[in-house]
Amino acid sequence: MPNKILVVDDEKLIVKGIKFSLVQDGMEVDDAYDGEEALSLIKNNDYDLIILDVMLPKMNGLEVCQQTREFSQVPIIMLTAKGEDMDKIMGLEFGADDYITKPFNILELKARIKAILRRSIKVNTVSDKVNSVLNIRNIKVETESRRVFIDNKEVNLTAKEFDILLLLMKNSGKVYSRDSLLKIIWGEDYPGDARTVDVHVRRLREKIEKKPSEPEFIFTKWGVGYYFN
Repeated sequence: MPNKILVVDDEKLIVKGIKFSLVQDGMEVDDAYDGEEALSLIKNNDYDLIILDVMLPKMNGLEVCQQTREFSQVPIIMLTAKGEDMDKIMGLEFGADDYITKPFNILELKARIKAILRRSIKVNTVSDKVNSVLNIRNIKVETESRRVFIDNKEVNLTAKEFDILLLLMKNSGKVYSRDSLLKIIWGEDYPGDARTVDVHVRRLREKIEKKPSEPEFIFTKWGVGYYFN
């Protein structure tokens, strides 16, 4: 069954180019040109991945991303015409899985899409085979349903946040460098950088730690990486 992708951008030539390239690769592609249309499509369809521009009419991409995260963990790649790090980080803070800056090479975008889709397939395959519950102190992780509970209250994590937490919990005490987390969670051929890991870990701490600045679970080994205590 082909992967179903939603491409959202108010620049029709960009949408046309991305759509043509992905369809050539055998994917099914929907398109939207403003934030409200995009959110409506996301609510009424089951997408494997969303490519979402930051600057959109009616509702910007960050708002669409944030509202999508209230009901779905579908992978989201943000497109931004600005090169500043803050714009990229903002996309991740609102729940995006990745970002790419315009103008971009379509081959790089396709590489990122395929890396995320491969990771999603791998995770889903493992989850289908192993129906288990992982408990450490007041954290409970249901691996099949990919749900996380703190003190029996469900916490809404993105796909990447869940993958990071599960990996660290299963290997409690083992320190993972940012580069190794990037390769394991995002894939060997992921072209992004290790700062992406820092943003996701910080956001994960904000969701599971009582005091993110004084973590009880996910610790930093300065100069090395992260580990679960």
